[in-house]
Amino acid sequence: MNTLQQVKALKTRIAASIIGQEDVVDRLLIGLLANGNLLIEGLPGLAKTRAIKALAKNMVSEFSRVQFTPDLLPSDITGSEVFHQTPDGGEFHFDPGPIFANIVLADEINRAPAKVQSALLEAMEERQITVNGKSHTMEPLFMVLATQNPVEQEGTYSLPEAQLDRFLMKINIDYPSVEDEVKVIELVRDEEQQAQGTKPPSNAERTEQAVIFAARQDIAQVNVAPAMARYMADLVYATRTPEKYDAELAGWIEIGVSPRASIALDKCARTQAWLNGRTDVLPEDIRAIAKDVMRHRLALSYQAQGAGINADGVVDKIIELVALP
Repeated sequence: MNTLQQVKALKTRIAASIIGQEDVVDRLLIGLLANGNLLIEGLPGLAKTRAIKALAKNMVSEFSRVQFTPDLLPSDITGSEVFHQTPDGGEFHFDPGPIFANIVLADEINRAPAKVQSALLEAMEERQITVNGKSHTMEPLFMVLATQNPVEQEGTYSLPEAQLDRFLMKINIDYPSVEDEVKVIELVRDEEQQAQGTKPPSNAERTEQAVIFAARQDIAQVNVAPAMARYMADLVYATRTPEKYDAELAGWIEIGVSPRASIALDKCARTQAWLNGRTDVLPEDIRAIAKDVMRHRLALSYQAQGAGINADGVVDKIIELVALP
């Protein structure tokens, strides 16, 4: 199989464990192939953690989960210098924390205070962490996937805009359909039977990391025509100067998105095109991932919130108003 076929096989294996969330599986793969970090938001029980575990389980990778709580310390994530007794008296050695893995699940990231949340920033942006003045490099394949509950806000600490901006995409997970709910019941029952030995376990293959690196090289060669680059820039610019497009839109947006949104649109659109077997980015590739890239970077006004307008509705309006160059 070529690289694309191997990635699609990975997608099929992940989707077999995550019923009714095809878009989520697509976004997980886009984030992995675009070498970005993802924020996943959804109500409890909607398979946020399961989706991330399915991604890690179907790859040759080291997986680490950190349950964020109010009493968590930064060193619980990064690791720390620990004194080791030796015949010569003793010396300090760095004991790496759970951040040193290929796929890191930061579960319920908004339940820990800002100091702990910021412990992820350097790793996400610089792919290294610094402890006691010494830098420690992350693995070549490194990805942070953070989850949060959008409803329960008591005892939580909202992520600051600077940290939200460092996530390539924000993925929203919704309830499955009734038909998919039946499949979920059957899937969990089968897994329980396998665990109890009453049904033979499935021997799924695992994708090598080399496949991901090869895919990234292919994606880097995907062509972005000047018109497509201008279209992405126009979408971003519309969030900063909405009054030039529509008075109602201008009343919805408090702060537009940063240049990181333009970079993320380019990365994700090229990945989307490659996954669809194309070597050129088309407008539908950009529109397909625009909400995921921009929803967490937009700051909405009180007027929009009062009218029940969310970030996805604002992005839909921008796509409607901004014409192809």
